[in-house]
Amino acid sequence: MGESPAGPDPEPQPDRDAPGSEPAEGDAEPGQDTPRAESAEGDAEPEPGQDAPRSEPAEGDAETAAGQDGAGAEAAAPQLSEAQAELAAQKVERERIARRKAEREGPVDAGAKLSGKAADLLAAVRAVESGAKPPAPVYFDEAPAAPRKAAPAPPQPRPAAAPPAPAPAVGDVGAVRAVLARGGAPEALAGQTAAVLGEGAAEQLTEDPWRLLAVPGVRPTQADGFAQALLGPAAGPADERRGAALLGWLLDQAAAKGHTALEAPVLEKALAQYGVPAPAETLEAAIGDGAVLVFHEPLGPPAAEDEEPPVRLLVGLEAHALAEEALADGLARLAGTFAGPADWSEAAAGPGAELVRAVAGHGLVTHTGGEASRAEPAALVAAARQLGLRAVLAAHAPAPDAVTVAGLLTGTEGPGRDADGRFDLDLLVVLDAPQLDVERAAALVESVPDGARLVLSGDPGVLGSAGPGRVFADVLAARAFPQVVSRTPDPGPIGELVSGIGVGELNRVDAPGKEVVIVPVRDAGEAVHRTVQLVAESVPRAFGIPAGEVQVVTPGHGGPAGTRALNAALKERLNPGPGRFAGFDPGDRVVHVPSPGRALPARVVSADAQGLHLDAGGARVVVPQDRVEAQVRHGWAVTAHQAVGSRWPAVVVVLPGDAAQALSRDWVYTAFGRAERHLSVVHGVEDALPRAVAQGLPKPRTTRLTGLLRALAAAQEEQP
Repeated sequence: MGESPAGPDPEPQPDRDAPGSEPAEGDAEPGQDTPRAESAEGDAEPEPGQDAPRSEPAEGDAETAAGQDGAGAEAAAPQLSEAQAELAAQKVERERIARRKAEREGPVDAGAKLSGKAADLLAAVRAVESGAKPPAPVYFDEAPAAPRKAAPAPPQPRPAAAPPAPAPAVGDVGAVRAVLARGGAPEALAGQTAAVLGEGAAEQLTEDPWRLLAVPGVRPTQADGFAQALLGPAAGPADERRGAALLGWLLDQAAAKGHTALEAPVLEKALAQYGVPAPAETLEAAIGDGAVLVFHEPLGPPAAEDEEPPVRLLVGLEAHALAEEALADGLARLAGTFAGPADWSEAAAGPGAELVRAVAGHGLVTHTGGEASRAEPAALVAAARQLGLRAVLAAHAPAPDAVTVAGLLTGTEGPGRDADGRFDLDLLVVLDAPQLDVERAAALVESVPDGARLVLSGDPGVLGSAGPGRVFADVLAARAFPQVVSRTPDPGPIGELVSGIGVGELNRVDAPGKEVVIVPVRDAGEAVHRTVQLVAESVPRAFGIPAGEVQVVTPGHGGPAGTRALNAALKERLNPGPGRFAGFDPGDRVVHVPSPGRALPARVVSADAQGLHLDAGGARVVVPQDRVEAQVRHGWAVTAHQAVGSRWPAVVVVLPGDAAQALSRDWVYTAFGRAERHLSVVHGVEDALPRAVAQGLPKPRTTRLTGLLRALAAAQEEQP
């Protein structure tokens, strides 16, 4: 991996055992760095800038299942914010998709003349209409946690921000506060509870106390205690209301971990862990009531001609089922409405020539490759513009000559929309496609007009999306559309190192210019000390890279070497100050999370009665006072999920001893790949690092998109 003792930081200590340290209460476990903020949104990431959830519960332990403490949650601020505007806009988009599906069976009328198994499958696929529900913290696996988030797509050509969801009335909040007080729950939850449950929230809680589980951060044991205080002896584990609420909560936990559905036996086992005496009957009742949807997914061909194929029973929430169906239909629509191949031979030269040829002949193309391959989609866009096409390049994070996906969807960036509410363009190229969750991807694809071309480009090796779904991986797995694999290698020792990690090998690379340096440490305290030394002194002195262009990446927010501890130490060294405004001072390096899925690097300029003034890449941003704590955090040190999609001249990856269990191949690949010129690894995990690279495959997400795409492709092939 490079020269261990050599590097910009002189005389590193030899490798020693690094005693682990558990995260503090409320902090992310190592590896669960999805920003779930101390706020109403939720890591980038899933959203950057927020705290990750805690670990999953032990067998039968209900109390540790939630990722946040409900007791300390604050009431939601009843003011228009970008996050609220996004939530309102996504509701408009869902209604729009539902109307379109009601007017026509789907953009691609696949399977209309089918019968038998194919017809049954398509009937199951299209058995969804609409709906949405706020998410909750992690439960099922080690994937990044974040609230479900759907990308907004306004129905008008160039609308202003969607109106915010109406704030709960003061009287409603007061009534909820009174019910919470009777049940011994924190009255600070009143505003958030009223907003989540909507009209009649107090009556809902009185009739069904377990509805409190719908509030993000509330745990089953807390809801049980609340129910017992209100209902007395009548509140028992067999109560049907409790079983239904737990089922919805478990599916929310799964969604926060990236799943869009779960197998029925998994849900039944989880319900049993929380004391539900008849989990199968509880699940059956929820399906019958329409609270959840059930799907039969074929597992392969039947054993004999007269037998039905083996299937697995999947259960999911309506919102995710609708999004996956809409996304599958939208992708098939773009492939099916393509007018035909075009002659782009003159443009098919140089980098990206293979991609240019593929896009010339198809309406939907996928493109995979590492960081260096990003030049190929850029070359495609330039060639398309030379041919007179309206081409747009979109990325997850701010990138040169590209709009952001969030800005494109909200209408603040990009070409605007046509009279039908779709993007006014001929070609859309989306970088960082692995960061698309299923709801954002559905809104994006739905907004691409018939006959336009769509390219999904990304590196399959990086960490996946913060929200539910694995869109890019599912599209690749379906093999229903042309795929272009880049042959452009990432250059230099860092590129060689990262490429090896991608195939499970942690190789020692020649780094004559000290491009890769390993700095062994004994414990978390030494890790923080050496990190500050690298950022403030060693890297700037050895490479001429200013400290402000050196990014620290670490697995979690909590613990003695998490982002909080590192940011505190780096601030003290690089920009000391009293933290005059909510802990921030002018010149502080921060991460701004205006809405789920968006992490914007910025610097603090000033603060006044309006709020905190930030400089985000030359754009002035004002964060209102009551949103600062939720949306802004120091940004000298970030998690890998917050860093994905961005690169810096120099990166210091911190691996304290307590991070060993958090490491996986995709985490290491993502963190190491953020460096352009220099990578320092503050190494305290010993053999856990090569073991994670060799064996730490990301845990699979349960999704339906691959099956939906294959079903649509098969149906189209069977049509006369």
